[in-house]
Parts: sequence; structure tokens; C-alpha cells
Amino acid sequence: MCVQYKKHFRNFFREGNHMKPIGPLMHEHRLIERMIEIIKREVEQINNKKIVDTTFIHSVVDFIRIYADKTHHGKEEDLLFRDLEKKQLSEEHQKIMKELIDEHVYGRQKVKELVEAMELFTTGYTKTPKKIASILEEISSFYPKHIEKEDKHFFFPVMEYFSQKEQDSMLEEFYEFDRKMIHEKYRSVVEMYEGEKL
Repeated sequence: MCVQYKKHFRNFFREGNHMKPIGPLMHEHRLIERMIEIIKREVEQINNKKIVDTTFIHSVVDFIRIYADKTHHGKEEDLLFRDLEKKQLSEEHQKIMKELIDEHVYGRQKVKELVEAMELFTTGYTKTPKKIASILEEISSFYPKHIEKEDKHFFFPVMEYFSQKEQDSMLEEFYEFDRKMIHEKYRSVVEMYEGEKL
């Protein structure tokens, strides 16, 4: 998996012969954005037909918890942010990093609420579809703004705090972090729903 992962990203966000650690993170953002578009379509279906696709909602929970949070946010918090905390960050970058961490917590809370709403739905509570749609709307509104903040206002500037050797070392840690993760599974999940939720 590690070798395949390296090959997949070898031309992504290179500087000369070196790839920046933010390359894989921004690549993961693109798959998350694709899932968000599918979620938006599902919200329309729930609002129009008052029908909840439980299999899809469970897939959303799994995707966000495992791919967006543990795999993606995990690399950010456990590796990138960890190393940034050792640097003399500007006040602006300190502020943004704190905001990003708080936003990760917010995202986890929304998924928890979604799971709780689904549990109510299985009991036959009639107002649950509206609640599920509302939470999905919050999730689909939150992630694009969060991603834009990272992509446009944080990732590139904070790379300046690291030497090339430090960036290369971080990238290797990313590979090792992802070695046991299953990128292909979640890419397949998104592609399946992209075809179904048209």
C-alpha cells in the first residue's frame, strides 16, 4: 500500500524533485468535496420525497469518520500540527491552526448528531428525516469552508516553517500513517454513489 500510495502522489505538489507534504492532504480534499456534492443531492431527495436512504447515511458516517477524520484529519493533527507546534508561528497562523482544530471537533460533533438521528429514525420517529436533512446540510456547508481555509490560507504558508529535509521526513510519516489505511475503498464508495445519486 505504501509503495502504491507513493506512486499515486509522486507528481503531486512537487517543488523541483521534492513533493510537499500538503500534496496528499489537498488530494484528499478533492475526494471529500466529491462526497459533499453527493450529500447535497441526498438532502434534496430527503426534503422532496421524505425518504431516507439508510444505507447511504451509514456510508456517509463511515466515510467522514474513517476517511475525512481518522485518515485526513489524523495526518493534520498528529503530524503536521504536531510539528508546527514546535515552530515559532506567526499570530495569524497560530490563530488559524486553533480554528482548524476547533472545526475538526465541530465536524465530529455533527457526525455524532447524525448517528443519533439515525437511531431515532429506526424507532419510527416521524420528524427524523427533517432532522437528518438538517444535519447533512450543516455538514455539506461546513466542509467546503473548512477545506478552503486550509487550501488557500494555511497549507502553503506554513510549509515555509520547514526545511526541505523536514518536509521530506513529514511526507514519509504521512506514507507510514496511511500504510494501513484504505484509500481505494473510499474512492470506490464515492464513485458508486456519484453514479447512483444523479
